[in-house]
Amino acid sequence: MAPKIFLTGATGYIGGDALYSLNKAHPEYEYTLLIRNEERGKPVAAAYPNARLVYGTLDDTDVIEKEAAAADVVVHTADSADNVPSAKAIAKGLAAGHSAEKPGYWIHLCGTGILTWYDADHKRYGQAPLPEQRYHDIDDIERIVSLPDSAIHRNVDKIVLGANTASPAVKTLIVGPPTIYGTGRGPANQRSIQVPGLIEYTLTNGHAPIQAPGLTEWDNVHIHDLGAFFVLAVEAALDPAKNSNPEIFGPTAYFFLESGVHKWSDVARWVADEAARQGLIPKPATKEVDAPRYGANSKSVAARARKYLGWAPKSPSLKDETEAAVAFEAKRLGLKA
Repeated sequence: MAPKIFLTGATGYIGGDALYSLNKAHPEYEYTLLIRNEERGKPVAAAYPNARLVYGTLDDTDVIEKEAAAADVVVHTADSADNVPSAKAIAKGLAAGHSAEKPGYWIHLCGTGILTWYDADHKRYGQAPLPEQRYHDIDDIERIVSLPDSAIHRNVDKIVLGANTASPAVKTLIVGPPTIYGTGRGPANQRSIQVPGLIEYTLTNGHAPIQAPGLTEWDNVHIHDLGAFFVLAVEAALDPAKNSNPEIFGPTAYFFLESGVHKWSDVARWVADEAARQGLIPKPATKEVDAPRYGANSKSVAARARKYLGWAPKSPSLKDETEAAVAFEAKRLGLKA
């Protein structure tokens, strides 16, 4: 019997690349994909004719429960960090369709936005990270799984983490990537949010934004390296030597992913320089603006993926991708052919 994978978010940036990576590595798996409607499903069906498409929104909990119950592995990427009904439905479905002897495995996408809670709570924007704002996903795991309720995504994280103790039939892995960059390989959205948003602002306003005093730091990961992680995670879920390891699946199986570090002020300068070089703005200008989106620190250390799954990022750096990213946005905005 081929392993059954239920994936949400195939039309999204992350889910699309996860599906691409999984299907390329394991075309023999049986893929069931939750798609909002038939129109959105057309490019997915064309790209993956052997996949089974089921239609519904994240509020169609009966559909999600049924598919989670039938799947060996659930890969949840569609608004997964913040949507409560779908998380509860996956937990319920996995528990109903599996047993302690044959658990269902849930790979859940969160994000390191959750680590910005301290700066957000204290309105501490643009400042350098404090030492205690660095979270190592093995050494600091107890801090990570007990972040304050004020942290973004925390309400859904608690549902996922709690599913392990609520039922012995459910085993979870949470993956929290930081800033994701690069062009995705999915059938629909191939564009990220943070860096493209900064580029769009720059091309629209003629200068790149910096939240003063410009000391905020984040980590970053290429979308292709994130796609590779999903392959390793699903393989681990299907490997008895790994899926029984609580460091990989369980209430403390929380994986960060990072392969580089950036200051948002540096990214703004790279973008301004590249936009000017491509003739999209008059000069490589930056400007201090009120941009809290780029003003809170998120500092993570991805030791768990490297240690337990052998994850090894291989893609170009964020800085090296700036030229292509600016060109992509300029084309999307109709500023160049």
